[in-house]
Amino acid sequence: MRHERYFPAAVAIVGLALLALSLRAAPSSRVHLFPKFTPGQTLRYQIETRTSANSKMETPIENPEAASKSKETVTLVLRLEILNPLPANNDPTGSVRIRATYEKSSAIFESDAYDPGGSSIPDQYKNLDGRSLEYTIEPDGQLVHIAGLDDLLANRSVAENVHSWMNGLSSSARVPKEGIEVGQKWSSERPIEGVALGGLIWRNQSTYLRDEPCNSTDGTPKAAATAQPESASASCAVIVTQFKINRNGDATPEDYARQALSTSGTWTGSGGSLETISLSTGILIRSTQTATQNMDVQIVSTRSGSKMHYVGHVESQSEISLLPALPPSAQTQP
Repeated sequence: MRHERYFPAAVAIVGLALLALSLRAAPSSRVHLFPKFTPGQTLRYQIETRTSANSKMETPIENPEAASKSKETVTLVLRLEILNPLPANNDPTGSVRIRATYEKSSAIFESDAYDPGGSSIPDQYKNLDGRSLEYTIEPDGQLVHIAGLDDLLANRSVAENVHSWMNGLSSSARVPKEGIEVGQKWSSERPIEGVALGGLIWRNQSTYLRDEPCNSTDGTPKAAATAQPESASASCAVIVTQFKINRNGDATPEDYARQALSTSGTWTGSGGSLETISLSTGILIRSTQTATQNMDVQIVSTRSGSKMHYVGHVESQSEISLLPALPPSAQTQP
């Protein structure tokens, strides 16, 4: 009878131990989406961007024939070659070096008046055919050590497009390192560089919406099974992001200040994206994005006092899609 008195307590202790073991053994629902690249791997993407702009420029010398409306459409096919996932240039462990080659590049530019800068855009993109650049993706998603195309990156339109697709293709690297689970939200931010106002930031709010088959988003054939060693029923994470432009400070950007220019005004914007990312490889399968920006900027010469006032409204849409891998015979053709 003495031992029976302690029997319920012993059962409770054993039950708690089994519960602890079962909890410890339960698989985590969190997933990690940093891309799993291997040296020598090749990926091909089609990238399409469309931009429409309405603008007005007031300068000391008025030009009534200046363009006020424009549209730009860019179509690219990029081949990404994974050079070496090991650190280089003192990069953090886990950094990946990538060579991007323009297999195809074309652009259409339309304007309501002659635009010297815009009219050269189709030629600028045509000149990208067959050319390459290299860059590194660090574990936190930062893009560093960009090399190549220096002559073409001097063109603002081309440079903006390059940074846009590079950021799009590395979006999964900006997912929290500790992993994410369905329904989770997180935030991030990215500075806007190369513009007349300082302190501008894209602030992002992302949500892990759901999992679904990689080839079932909208009826468009997806390439998960052919571009990567995945089955036709491979699962993808669907992530939706809302973003907005915020401003942190009002200092004139250094490249303007060096030219004795002072800038002021407002720059607002918002938009969203929908991304489909492979759960097994962390590689982007598809991304669609829309954005709207409104600018009202004044640039003043601190030497002469002359002023330039720019007011603009820009709408943009982009789509990035993973293409099927080329057969070995096609890859060896010149």
